[in-house]
Amino acid sequence: MLQELSIRHLAIIEEISLSFKKGLTVLTGETGAGKSIIIDALGLIVGGRASNDLIRHGADKADLEALFTIEKNKRAHSVLEELGIEVEDEMVVLHRTLMRSGKNVCRINGKLVTTTNLRDVGETLLDIHSQHESQDLMNDAHHIYLIDQFAAEKIAEPLKVYQLLYAELKNKRQEFNRFNKNEQELAQRIDMLHFQNKELEAANLVLGEEEELAAERSLLANYEKINHNVEASYDLLQGEQSTLDQVAKVMNHLTAIQEVDGRYKEWFETVQTAYFSLSDVASDLNQELSTLEYNPEQLNNIETRMDIINQLKRKYGDSVAEMMAYHEKISQEIEHLEHSESHSEQLQKEIEIVNEKLQLLANDLTVIRQQAAEELTVSIHDEFKELYMDKAIFKVNFETQELGERGNNRIQFYTSTNPGEPLKPLHKIASGGELSRMMLAMKTIFSKHQGITSIIFDEVDTGVSGRVAQAIGQKIYSVSVGSQVLCISHLPQVAAMADNHYHIEKTVSASRTRTTVSELSLDKRVAEIAMMMSGVEMTTSTEMHARELIQQSEKMKNIG
Repeated sequence: MLQELSIRHLAIIEEISLSFKKGLTVLTGETGAGKSIIIDALGLIVGGRASNDLIRHGADKADLEALFTIEKNKRAHSVLEELGIEVEDEMVVLHRTLMRSGKNVCRINGKLVTTTNLRDVGETLLDIHSQHESQDLMNDAHHIYLIDQFAAEKIAEPLKVYQLLYAELKNKRQEFNRFNKNEQELAQRIDMLHFQNKELEAANLVLGEEEELAAERSLLANYEKINHNVEASYDLLQGEQSTLDQVAKVMNHLTAIQEVDGRYKEWFETVQTAYFSLSDVASDLNQELSTLEYNPEQLNNIETRMDIINQLKRKYGDSVAEMMAYHEKISQEIEHLEHSESHSEQLQKEIEIVNEKLQLLANDLTVIRQQAAEELTVSIHDEFKELYMDKAIFKVNFETQELGERGNNRIQFYTSTNPGEPLKPLHKIASGGELSRMMLAMKTIFSKHQGITSIIFDEVDTGVSGRVAQAIGQKIYSVSVGSQVLCISHLPQVAAMADNHYHIEKTVSASRTRTTVSELSLDKRVAEIAMMMSGVEMTTSTEMHARELIQQSEKMKNIG
């Protein structure tokens, strides 16, 4: 649910902050006062397309922020978890800054995100519907998604199984296409792979070889330095002025007094340990001197080998391990390419088998969707009756097409609003009033299946009046019982159904136009609705009528 909205420097809005509640919130005001700018701001906050023309004149940037609560919104939780965004106290804050440079800065709970990420999350929080932007319901390509939302409980698992198998089919087709490329390209590829394979085979690479060569090269390259220092160390320990002899003498002196005092014994033991350790070192040095050998030929061999490895690394990988892995990979590719004909035939058979399975699964999906379409049609017709469209007909049209991500169905919503008129695609409905009611009827049904808890209606009541306007007001209110609804309306019948009523007003101060928003008390609501009825000024009769309309609306709410 949308809790808070903050807008700074957007169009004629200098700065406003709004708090929203559950139920139906109606926004009213004169044309051009800025009602739609508030809806535009919400559209931007949930990832809509932006233009720096929307930034208020004289400002460097526009800042938009909205706070949502998502206690029961599983879709929102899932998307946020995928993006690695933490949620505390079931609250989500969306923030977007538009800059003159065209740059956008988007954040979710303080974490920087892309506009696409913002849109992915926003789609789970808010559904904006207007007379001019019919979104999913008017988009034929999206009708299959709406049917699947309506049939979610029955279709979710079969659709998941189908899509996993369809992904396998796509992979096999891609592999099949690779094996059936132009013969010349294939021959060139095989020749290149054979050359690389031969070069890597000749190198006879061994894991750990490079490290061993580097260590051995270091020893040979530093032979003189090593030999000189090992020999000098040995002479100091075992030469004419032997360090070991001197240490032995110290040890003998301390032996004579070690029983006199504990300190002397401790010194003796320390010197004794040092003597034996130095003796071991002297022995090791002597052994090293006997094995040290300068071999310039071996050093040359090592340098040559390391040059070969470095040249190969420039072509096939940054390490011996990577080059060996690449060698294994191209060996397998050579095997596949040289036996491409048989492999291609095998792939073709596998594709046919998977395709047959998919056709059966797609048929199952069709059955589920057709059942859902029948239920949807009944529900739509019930909604039509409540909106005084008893004669209107709704139908879900199914066509078969090639297998795709969601099966082999092409689904379109058809309708006829007048007796004797043929059924036509939904987007070809001409009458604004009929279109408003059509969209509202379907929105009433689909809002229960979309999992979105905040729905925006932007002047969806255009082109209607009288009892139809009353029916639309009741219908919008019925949607708000299960979802928070924000509605911009010019109809008093809709405004009278509001749980919360805001008035949008445009003022001019210091030669600047500003939009202000105020929540209306009961008396001010009466005055606003009376003005909506009269269009000029409130009279005694319009005031009475407005009060009666609000009272009737409250009774309807209680009955509902």
